[in-house]
Amino acid sequence: MTVVLTLNDVSKTYGGKPAVSGIDLAIAGDSYVSVLGASGSGKTTLLRLIAGFEEPETGSIVFEGERIDGTPAHERGIGFVFQNFALFPHLDVAGNIAFGLVNRRRDPVRDKAELDRRVAEVIRLVGLTGLERRGVSQISGGQRQRVALARTLVTRPRLVLLDEPLGALDAHLRARMRDELRQIRRSLGVTFLHVTGSETEALTMGDRLIVLDDGRIGQFAAPATVYAAPASPAVARYLNAYNLIRGSRSGASFVSALGPLPLAASGDARSASSNPPPSAPSGTSSNLGPAAADGVYAIRHDRIEVRAPESVPGADEIMVPARFVASEYGGASMLSFFALDTGQIVEVEEHLSRGMPLSLVPNSRYGLAWKRDAAIVYA
Repeated sequence: MTVVLTLNDVSKTYGGKPAVSGIDLAIAGDSYVSVLGASGSGKTTLLRLIAGFEEPETGSIVFEGERIDGTPAHERGIGFVFQNFALFPHLDVAGNIAFGLVNRRRDPVRDKAELDRRVAEVIRLVGLTGLERRGVSQISGGQRQRVALARTLVTRPRLVLLDEPLGALDAHLRARMRDELRQIRRSLGVTFLHVTGSETEALTMGDRLIVLDDGRIGQFAAPATVYAAPASPAVARYLNAYNLIRGSRSGASFVSALGPLPLAASGDARSASSNPPPSAPSGTSSNLGPAAADGVYAIRHDRIEVRAPESVPGADEIMVPARFVASEYGGASMLSFFALDTGQIVEVEEHLSRGMPLSLVPNSRYGLAWKRDAAIVYA
């Protein structure tokens, strides 16, 4: 693996408050890395530090073997795609794409034949052929996104930073552009570092996924690893796929306001005690149990089965009573909300390919069951 970008102990504060703190990171060449985190977690600050729009207060940034912190942004050889596209309204599509080549300080392209050739090459790559002379106000949001990307790619950067590039698009365009961005990156062999607040986008886009938590790296791993085994309750919360219950581990059980939840007979192989949970940020505790304790019990939405209240759980199962509140139909799945006796809301995702779920009656009671070894305990 060839490392193209390294950050060592990088920190930045605004008004005395850390935006990113002690970031250590190594990004491989020819890779697609997603960066996920809540608003204020430091995602955009991280990109701006790498790009050179901001400078770190501590640490170093090394790109292709050379230290670049302190180097002006336009001399770093790193591309940046802004969320709002930042296109020039007075220039047509080709003019916007050519702008960076013509006006860059180092090695500007002034030969018209060479300029036209490189612009035409990247226009074909991003699927804008035939739109070269259109004004940017005359094309769709997805096409403007491609223009912004092409304007960056035409300079042939080895690293492209994307700051929520799909955020201004509608849902249909976002889904289509996710696939197109992956294909474009693969064809060029460059590295993409893609910031997003969408867990779906982060999981589907990247070969690797960074989860930022309050300015620090909460986890950096393959998306499948992060989804199946989040390193902390904060990471699990950002994935929006886990129910989190507070309590504490006591012997072979996890004790919470629901009572003791027996752990797997194997001694809880999915324990995450090596990753102590950080304090929950204010305003994010709606899916966290009310008991103030030093541990968190996590069970994924799609690991829970809804049963009749009189059902008896298996020897390797846990079942708790709950009141059905409402459901949301999602096409391939159904997301249902239940209120536990503690008042906590639990989400259950049922995939319709497995058959139709129970017909649920609002305010009626049911049993929520899951395998003991499906839970992850953070203690």
